[in-house]
Amino acid sequence: MKVTIKKLINDSKMINDVQKFLFDQIKREFGYGYVPKWHQDIMNMESYYIAPEKNNFFVAYNENREIIATIGIRAYDKDFPEFRNIYSKNTTSSIWRLFVDRKYRRCGLASKMFSVAETFANTCGYENIYLHTHKTLPGAIEYWTKMGFVVMLDSNDELETVHMDKKIHGMELNYHSSIFQYAVTL
Repeated sequence: MKVTIKKLINDSKMINDVQKFLFDQIKREFGYGYVPKWHQDIMNMESYYIAPEKNNFFVAYNENREIIATIGIRAYDKDFPEFRNIYSKNTTSSIWRLFVDRKYRRCGLASKMFSVAETFANTCGYENIYLHTHKTLPGAIEYWTKMGFVVMLDSNDELETVHMDKKIHGMELNYHSSIFQYAVTL
């Protein structure tokens, strides 16, 4: 299988296709649709991922040019009281919207998507990567731990949210900042 990973650009068709993929994935994984307070980034992809220099969104396509995976990376922009003196938008990036279509799971695609985002974050000078996931997502905590993340806080809230981070400052990664298209054989 040949997979191509591209940077999201300000193209209305591409953005619409990505939004449709994301909401389909959210419906499948979480059982609900659009929630305004949780999905502002999806509705405003240009302002969250395309325009800011240190933010990005990557989209994986199969040989038929169908979207099969996504991942976003952006400056930390949350205001969790527990992390006010730990994370900042200047030193911390955050992972968003890593989804892999069910037909393409268990072949290393999620790891490849994360590698592309992590390399981008390192190139931008971020010192660490923050994310939150949920204990209700099968294998999520184990996956992120395998990627080098550590649990910072288990919220024990109704969504079973777990906050994690990974230090990346100074990592030696092989990356050319001008290349945003990858052809991957899985």
